[in-house]
Amino acid sequence: MKHPERTRIATCRTGALLSAAALLAAPASGQIELERRVAAVYRTASPAVVNITAEHQGYEWLRGPITQQGTGSGFLYDNEGHIVTNFHVVEGADQLQVTFADGEVREARLVGADPTNDLAVIRASPGDGGPRPLVLGDSDQLEVGRFVVAIGHPFGLDQTLTTGVVSGLGRVIDSPDRSFIGEIIQTDAAINRGNSGGPLLDLDGLVVGVNSAIVSPTGTSAGIGYAIPSSTLKRVVPELIANGRYPHPHLAIALQEVPPRFAQAFRRAGIPAPRDGGLMIRAVARGGPADRAGLRGAGQVGRLGNYRIRYGGDYLLAVDGRPVTSERELMLLLETDYRVGDEVDLLIWREEEELEIGVRLIDRDTVRRGRRRR
Repeated sequence: MKHPERTRIATCRTGALLSAAALLAAPASGQIELERRVAAVYRTASPAVVNITAEHQGYEWLRGPITQQGTGSGFLYDNEGHIVTNFHVVEGADQLQVTFADGEVREARLVGADPTNDLAVIRASPGDGGPRPLVLGDSDQLEVGRFVVAIGHPFGLDQTLTTGVVSGLGRVIDSPDRSFIGEIIQTDAAINRGNSGGPLLDLDGLVVGVNSAIVSPTGTSAGIGYAIPSSTLKRVVPELIANGRYPHPHLAIALQEVPPRFAQAFRRAGIPAPRDGGLMIRAVARGGPADRAGLRGAGQVGRLGNYRIRYGGDYLLAVDGRPVTSERELMLLLETDYRVGDEVDLLIWREEEELEIGVRLIDRDTVRRGRRRR
């Protein structure tokens, strides 16, 4: 990750065993118990893990109409035939097919998608006596070092299992809509192309995450895989099933990060700014809750040296007592801890004073459709 020219994050469109060293180092009784539990997870969970084929209709000037295919994984979420997968697995698909563990192939349709969290729900008509849906676990209870199991269809290989441990928690990765996904689980369970959308399970067979991406210089597993936590699934998936989309909470303001050195330059020029800098409110959505609460956008334009700047806006310092120093920090806080309709207390800096102002969160898409007031 520190060397982008040599390392890249690869989504897994197209996890198989615990390392031999780890098994040999374990006492015989412990090894047998671990093997028993891993095998039990596979027997119980694998029938509900499906292979998803997404067909895209394209056109080439020389060849004319062409059909392209991508594959990924998913898992049965309920008895109504809803299947959870990644958004990037089904993005832009004109036709979806689902292959179950017994080889049965069913047509599927898209029910809802959330590019920001890279999640989607598709639906295949439920069959009689089909597999039981998987049960979501509590990703908030995970610890680094806990054993996990990944099941999916890498490189078109059916029902492949890999094991590993939770390598890290609270990671942040890019999402398909150029936003961020927070609270990501990092694992060394092998994840490759085709594993995307498949479940990451604990040794009780509960889904603690959805395998989504890898960090790799080659596009194959390098021991760093990412999974979207079940806490996010519990928040997003019911909305996708009910409404086809997930409403993302927003303050209805546009922000500009002002680092401390810029803030000091502002102050020397007689422009109000907190000494340590912060998030200046650049614009406020007209008629939105922040506007009604009296927050001020940067309504003045001037020059600072060779730079043309906007100034005069309030500065956002904290949300419900939690400091925020960047737009990414704010977005991740709102996404993970709040819902549309919640009211938050903002700590605002305004002309050498700190104020607490309550603002109700609204749907981000409403803000994007509306007009902003400078």
